[in-house]
Amino acid sequence: MRVDHGVARFEGDLVLDRARQLLAEAEMALNGGARVFDLAGVGHVDSSALSLLLALRRRAGSDGVRFDNVPDSLTALARLYGIAELL
Repeated sequence: MRVDHGVARFEGDLVLDRARQLLAEAEMALNGGARVFDLAGVGHVDSSALSLLLALRRRAGSDGVRFDNVPDSLTALARLYGIAELL
């Protein structure tokens, strides 16, 4: 994950095998002041990607976060689970 000017950029697949590592990296970015997470560089996703993004939203609390360039496949998965409005 790269962080530039308060924007953290996910790269690669957001899948279960990488979820724990990516969450740790994203939390470090959040603690460093990132409030925008750009998903333009994301490849494959699974339901663990939704869990990761929701965990970031919870951890950000009242500071909030924004997710940019959410892949269509992840939006479709969020709709299936009834949580699209949380992205």
